[in-house]
Amino acid sequence: MKTELMQRALRQSEAGELRFPEVIGILREADVESYQVDFLRGDDTFYLLDGRTHTEPIEVGEVAAEFLRESVVDAIRGAQADRIRYPEFVRRILDAGVASYRVHLTGKRAVYVGRKGEMHVEEFPKPSN
Repeated sequence: MKTELMQRALRQSEAGELRFPEVIGILREADVESYQVDFLRGDDTFYLLDGRTHTEPIEVGEVAAEFLRESVVDAIRGAQADRIRYPEFVRRILDAGVASYRVHLTGKRAVYVGRKGEMHVEEFPKPSN
């Protein structure tokens, strides 16, 4: 298990040093199929192609009670355009009521979930030519 790559992707993201495509590249190198960030539990679980998992603790703030889909999308668009990095992205999605999210590298989508089961599914952007 390439835990050092998973830890590197997580810590450099938390420090605002990586863009999302760079994180995905590192995690693919670590054979990660998907990962789930759980803000209520305070952990990030990596699911590997071979069925194993690895969990890392994360520091988070308070999750807002109401799920604000437009605010979630706005935070995603800001990160995609590199106007914001991960620390600001996390602050915004917590304020928008995201309790957890799962990124499916092989499925090329992310699913954001609120405290009451509300959801937003975001397909990975198509590469520009």
